[in-house]
Amino acid sequence: MIQIKLNEKIYIKDPETSELGRLIVSDSIALIDKWGLENFTFRKLSKKINSTEASIYRYFENKYQLLAYLNSWYWNWMEYRVNFSVNNVVDPYSKLEIIIELLTQPIERDPNFTHIDEQALHRIIISESAKTYLRKNVDINNREGYFKSYKLLTKQLADVVREIIPDYKYAESLITLIIEATHSQVYFADHLPSLTNVKDKNCSLVEFCKNIVFSVIKMNK
Repeated sequence: MIQIKLNEKIYIKDPETSELGRLIVSDSIALIDKWGLENFTFRKLSKKINSTEASIYRYFENKYQLLAYLNSWYWNWMEYRVNFSVNNVVDPYSKLEIIIELLTQPIERDPNFTHIDEQALHRIIISESAKTYLRKNVDINNREGYFKSYKLLTKQLADVVREIIPDYKYAESLITLIIEATHSQVYFADHLPSLTNVKDKNCSLVEFCKNIVFSVIKMNK
């Protein structure tokens, strides 16, 4: 059985250790996806899972820590998908192609994790994930490892860029640009369509991101 191991700082009690904990995670994904983080509360979650608010607070100190947990789970899952997909790929250009496709193509449910709705979680990452770091206590959370999963994946993908252009100074910046662009462009396509072209029948997000990455590589080779 595949397990996603996360930093112990982003929860009080590991939700993967109990049926209640897994229910808290799965139903919080459903509720945040439906209502957004602003309208999501532990009271609403407790009613959904037929438990008490106190039982939820035994796992997470507040909804921002819960969101950080969901973020970390998603990025660890993405790292697992990347490693699985490029495991036997030697050519770095091919690796980048595969990675960009994984980051930009629609998410499908993963049968390895039956209590996680990855499609709903992906929508949360697009619309809510920035709220974990656009906060006054971001530096404290960073020291506690809240963003470790995202940073490790970024470093791993940046290393693939450096396989092609070893002296390129902006590898991490390029990767985060692409990751954040995939989120913002999907969000704009759904809510502010005049800010993007990706829903045009002749434009695709994956081709847009490939164009950016491989144009940068071509310019710096």
